[in-house]
Amino acid sequence: MTIAPAPATSELEPFRVELTGYAYRMLGSVFDAEDAVQETLLRAWRGRDGFDGRSSLRTWLYRIATNVCLDLLRGRGRRALPVDLGGPAAPVVESLGTPAGGWVEPVPDTAVLPADPAELAVARESVRLAFVAALQHLPPRQRAVLILRDVLRWRADEVADLLDATVPAVNSALQRSRATLAGVRAERRVGPDLDPVDRDLLDRYVDAFARYDIDALVALLRADAVQSMPPYPMWLRGPADIARWLGGPGAECRGSRLVRVAANGVPALAQYRVDPAGGHQAFSITVLECAEGRIARLTHFLEPRLFPRFGLPTRLDSRPTDEFPPRAPSTPGRHDGGGAPAE
Repeated sequence: MTIAPAPATSELEPFRVELTGYAYRMLGSVFDAEDAVQETLLRAWRGRDGFDGRSSLRTWLYRIATNVCLDLLRGRGRRALPVDLGGPAAPVVESLGTPAGGWVEPVPDTAVLPADPAELAVARESVRLAFVAALQHLPPRQRAVLILRDVLRWRADEVADLLDATVPAVNSALQRSRATLAGVRAERRVGPDLDPVDRDLLDRYVDAFARYDIDALVALLRADAVQSMPPYPMWLRGPADIARWLGGPGAECRGSRLVRVAANGVPALAQYRVDPAGGHQAFSITVLECAEGRIARLTHFLEPRLFPRFGLPTRLDSRPTDEFPPRAPSTPGRHDGGGAPAE
């Protein structure tokens, strides 16, 4: 019997992006996903002498990553988006509610999407905010089964081997998870394929926001558009209420600077709000989702600690000509997420 050589660190590192994508779908948090992958690679390195080559290195790593994620999910409540919890609110500051944790978080495209253009379409759809939020309704093992079978396209026998289950048990879990997911998505009126944000539409949004032209902004919205602002539970529906918010409590965003990034398979914007002490300070990562040529959903994640994950500083000085970070060359098949200023 030939024993496979123990994998070296250099052999483990190339799996980081796909493992992060898997862990993010399982956990709904970029921070938790990064921790899970770090723990996975650490366990793999420590247990490298136990790798006997009976399965591929990739399968072995996914087995470890699945166990890490299941351990992290044990005893935790599910992550969600504000639209998953109750109805829309009135556009007044009293509706904000108390900031809370446990929300689904955005993830930079570069952290989870493959470089191969042939794999991008499926990968993008499977990291959309609505899809990741819907996954959180599934029990952890069903979640793993659905991701491995429907997203990563593993065979039933491969999943059964990874989970120490039988093929009939895996098929049954897949059927139940698909049924649950279909019900959740139908209830929230979220289709499997949100149209990519149109470049011209994004440019018009950036231009209108830079001028803080509320009429121009709301003209870009669908009639049923949704705006939310995690970590606050409040969410708004419709151009009229969103306009009232922008002209009222949201008016403090006037004068903000925007930087283009890419999150969850779609273009996104990093917003720096005016700092009374000078310059601009990190305020939100906004994920824009479109349908039928209009903006359908604006999710403003008011979480400055996300900025370093997108390669951005938490402050900008007052010079409008600054560019940080420098514009990165575009990768074929990817959204432009190189941190290019949107001004």
